[in-house]
Amino acid sequence: MSKKKTKSEETTCCSFCGRAEDTVDKIVSGPNAFICDKCVRLCVDIVEKKDAKGEFKLLKPKEIKTRLDDYIIGQERAKKTISVAVYNHYKRVRSLTNNPGATQYSKSNVLLLGPTGSGKTLIARTLAEVLDVPFAIADATTLTEAGYVGEDVENIILRLVQSADYDIARAEQGIIYIDEIDKTRKTTGNVSITRDVSGEGVQQSLLKIVEGTVANIPPKGGRKHPNQEYIKVNTENILFIAGGAFVNLDKMIAKRLGKGVIGFDTKQQDRAFDATETNYLLSKVETEDLVEFGLIPEFIGRFNSIANCNELTLDDLVEILVKPRNAVIEQYIALFSEDGVELSFTDEALRAIATKAKKSDTGARALRMIVETLLMDLMYEIPSDPTVKEVLIDEGCVNEEAPPVIKYSKRKAG
Repeated sequence: MSKKKTKSEETTCCSFCGRAEDTVDKIVSGPNAFICDKCVRLCVDIVEKKDAKGEFKLLKPKEIKTRLDDYIIGQERAKKTISVAVYNHYKRVRSLTNNPGATQYSKSNVLLLGPTGSGKTLIARTLAEVLDVPFAIADATTLTEAGYVGEDVENIILRLVQSADYDIARAEQGIIYIDEIDKTRKTTGNVSITRDVSGEGVQQSLLKIVEGTVANIPPKGGRKHPNQEYIKVNTENILFIAGGAFVNLDKMIAKRLGKGVIGFDTKQQDRAFDATETNYLLSKVETEDLVEFGLIPEFIGRFNSIANCNELTLDDLVEILVKPRNAVIEQYIALFSEDGVELSFTDEALRAIATKAKKSDTGARALRMIVETLLMDLMYEIPSDPTVKEVLIDEGCVNEEAPPVIKYSKRKAG
């Protein structure tokens, strides 16, 4: 017969999640350890999932790109480059796992260049979904060198671990996307004695985890302190994708190439290039251009694949509205159909929406906001009016020149 605990006795807690025995249904004891029923079920789910999935399925570059095509419009060269890089990376992971004595491949981390809203983050997120691996996003502007006020770079590893439900083995084969990496450029001409803790210092701090190291991660994030328990995560097989707009990098490349080579004369050197010119110049980027921009050579050396995401054209934006899986327009059509209303857009309306997004200089990110604003009043009124059956959005409605065309069912007499 078990002895009932007195108030003075210490409460038994799960050794895995830390839950107290009075907060769970059952707790099983073992040699110097305890596990609650919730953790038991989680372990069973993990084991069954791994058994069902079997060995990691390595998609070929063409298969990866085909899957990316379902969600990402345009960016053909970028999708090909990143598909090859990802294939080589996970081929390396599989080789290290199955044949440790085989030839060692270098990591294929990826650097994505391109303006805001061109699809850099979407490419990284879609890759993780296609490969069914954990995914985490970090904003480089929030990171600081260890020991300074801000977020330690190692905390981005914790986000990946959390995305993997603390399955360390899965996390160690995940993908981390570091956004706004161009904002960590070195401060030039700085004569201050203070350190560049959010610029070059961040690049220095990222070097080891990007290349591969065993990082000690605080389980709950935050700053490290003595006597704290850590989660050990090997970053050797984590794929790092860094992205940024790299404003004015095109001008640095043009200066290196020489204006005569690409058709620009000396008088044009300070003008803004159009999208076609910028896309061409960024496709010619070299390590020396990135160094001049402000990235340190050691950091650039950790990214052996560079892909350029082109600025989206008007036609690209129109296609993004309707073509990808879960396209913006299809989502709103589905929302309206839940209330028994058929929503439709004319081709001219779609182009007008794309034109507004193009003028916003935020690329595809502006599309949803424009459509949401356009339909806000309708989404407010329609659920309370069962007589509305059809709504047509035309160009005049988008440009605020006319209201939407609404068709009603026959109203009840009286």
